[in-house]
Amino acid sequence: MLAAAARQHAVTIPAGWGQGRATFGGVVAGVLVARVLGELAADPTSLRSLTVNFVAPASAGPAEVRVEVLRQGKSATQVEARLVQPDDSGESTVRAIALLTFGAQRDSKVALDPTFDAGTRPAFEMLEAIPYIEPFTPEFIARVDLRPASGVLPFSAATDGDLTGYMRFRELTDDFGVAHLVTLIDAWPPAAGQMLHSPAPMSTMTWTLEFTAPVSSDPATTWWYDVTTDAAHDGYAHSGARIYDPASGALVAISRQTVALFG
Repeated sequence: MLAAAARQHAVTIPAGWGQGRATFGGVVAGVLVARVLGELAADPTSLRSLTVNFVAPASAGPAEVRVEVLRQGKSATQVEARLVQPDDSGESTVRAIALLTFGAQRDSKVALDPTFDAGTRPAFEMLEAIPYIEPFTPEFIARVDLRPASGVLPFSAATDGDLTGYMRFRELTDDFGVAHLVTLIDAWPPAAGQMLHSPAPMSTMTWTLEFTAPVSSDPATTWWYDVTTDAAHDGYAHSGARIYDPASGALVAISRQTVALFG
């Protein structure tokens, strides 16, 4: 799917990635990133940031990704990508919009490379994956391997919205790249959801990723996810996460998310 999006603007979102009545947002974001990288023939390591607004639910089936270069300078390029699908009347409607910023490397006297100590974390093999249990877990959980190390499952009446854990795909791919990592990062349930007392809908409204180091192409990488919910009130939650490569300890991405809570 992501490889196809890199080659052409017309894509087919496959079945099996559902989340409620919509396609899982990580797939939508991954398709947008893959299409932009393919259309611009861009170096993935030059992607500095990604902001996605989920405008309306995307569904399995045909879709189109429309890419527009907003500005291309000597070192920075700003790009907009839209995923559109026909509605019930046949009219094309926007389902998601992404803004991507690319920046070329330059010499700088400023250097700060945060890392984490893998020795303080439980081993991937020691943790249990979130199981796919139809109809209680989203359909896409059958495709991702999420192993929480701290925190609890959604709707557990927790006192905070913080969690950590490892993530990778259950079926390893031989072309892993930044678009795959984007898809994985969004696979975690909204962290504030564990503070809810009973099942209730949740929906990501906006999501921003900043990329701070090159993404490993090893599909077996067990990425470390560490998220904190900073605030939650009036039916909205705001969280920030850091994603590390356990092999090198490098901070690879920083995530910010605004989530609507209907409970």
